[in-house]
Amino acid sequence: MKSVLLLGQSNMAGRGFLHEVKPILDEHILMLRNGRWQMMVEPIHFDRAIAGIGPAASFAKRWCDEHREESIGLIPCAEGGSSIDEWSTDGVLFRHAVAEAKFALETSELAAILWHQGENDSYQGKYRDYARKLEAIEEALRRALNAPEVPFLVGGLGDYLGKAAFGANCTEYERVNAELLRYASTHRHCCFVTGLGLKANPDCIHINAESQRRFGLRYYEALRTGQNVLEPLPDEQAMAEALSGGEYSPQVNSYLALEKFTQGKITFEELVAAL
Repeated sequence: MKSVLLLGQSNMAGRGFLHEVKPILDEHILMLRNGRWQMMVEPIHFDRAIAGIGPAASFAKRWCDEHREESIGLIPCAEGGSSIDEWSTDGVLFRHAVAEAKFALETSELAAILWHQGENDSYQGKYRDYARKLEAIEEALRRALNAPEVPFLVGGLGDYLGKAAFGANCTEYERVNAELLRYASTHRHCCFVTGLGLKANPDCIHINAESQRRFGLRYYEALRTGQNVLEPLPDEQAMAEALSGGEYSPQVNSYLALEKFTQGKITFEELVAAL
């Protein structure tokens, strides 16, 4: 089984509203929770009670659609509101991510590291030291996980920032994006994934659910091609919509029946019949 390490702040953890998109359910997409691989359901992260849709589910679904009969596991380690300084290699977030990844690597092979962070570093000139700090994090991750050639995919910040609500203070997001692109373009096994054209929740800082689906597709395109993704993908909206729905497998249907039962939506007899 392949695995993917998810790092960064809230837009990697996901704050897209769950009710705004159809669920992605596939028994070949797993997530690490309580030390076990479980079938992925969203929210994948539980860094906050408000966790929601992030880019990882659509990324993983696209991977599964192109790697039939294989499975992929997601390792959720993003932390909402975290600055790049809080990801320093001697800090709790970094050490936790390494510990989780090492545990996951006992039963999987690391296929990619996804990074999305920078909103908290988009003001007061913090972009000036961003690349240096990111380099220290990436290099330490590669050493700790023995992953010298694993793709390191860095997501760009949305161009809705710096204008209103909670995103109004992110006035230097374009400079952070420039640093991220420069970094990806000058480091081996590293790609930049644009946030161009993504839409936000009403708070104007968190990527909405529909855009997170599209963002995940862009991350996968960077993995697939090994190149920077600088523009929205052709037909990415239709591609995102096609990720959900269709006929579910017996395993997924059993999960859905158990979910409905625990929510009081069906009787025990109906559950037994569904199983």
